Amino acid sequence: MCRDKRVSIFIAYIALLCLASNATYAFEPEFGSTRVVFQTNYGDIEFGFYPSVAPKTVEHIFKLVRLGCYNTNHFFRVDKGFVAQVADVVGGRSAPMNEEQRAEAEKTVVGELSEVKHVRGILSMGRYDDPDSGTSSFSMLLGDAPHLDGKYAIFGKVTKGDETLRKLEQLPTRREGIFVMPTERITIQSTYYYDTNMKTCEEERSLLKRRLSAAAVEIERQRMKCFP
Repeated sequence: MCRDKRVSIFIAYIALLCLASNATYAFEPEFGSTRVVFQTNYGDIEFGFYPSVAPKTVEHIFKLVRLGCYNTNHFFRVDKGFVAQVADVVGGRSAPMNEEQRAEAEKTVVGELSEVKHVRGILSMGRYDDPDSGTSSFSMLLGDAPHLDGKYAIFGKVTKGDETLRKLEQLPTRREGIFVMPTERITIQSTYYYDTNMKTCEEERSLLKRRLSAAAVEIERQRMKCFP
């Protein structure tokens, strides 16, 4: 009887460990309020940042966005089910860079490795062998890639535009060494960003204005009825 009880307790303990392991795997970091939109010739892709996971990387990439560095850049790599990788802006843009853009684009950022998993939609910094060699190139994951976990800095995730990523996955490609590359240029025609907090405030203010307007109409209707 006691032996059966011990076995039951042990099984329950193993089950709890499995649940804890799954919870860790499913951990979803909190987004910051900033959203960035890449407008490509195949559609828009919107993404958000994980400032609590990779603050230095987020600051660097967002500054590049604000400076317009990704405009006229492109996705040089599209490996279906794996990654769509944005080119380094220094060599990837079709438009020339000004001094401020180039100075920021040539900076490297420390490799902020974390326990966040590489799953579809995740943004992961590109780099060379040195973990601290990331500059401006990064990948958007097109599938789960556990072999990258803990080796590349994750700093955000796609929030809208998965249908655009699926379009990119259907494009013809060619292989050059380890890279699977599209046969035609996938251009980031322009970029913009917005703050979700401000958007919420604008929506609330718009709703309040409509309510006030409706209330004013009702007050006037009642006034006309009672005091013709």
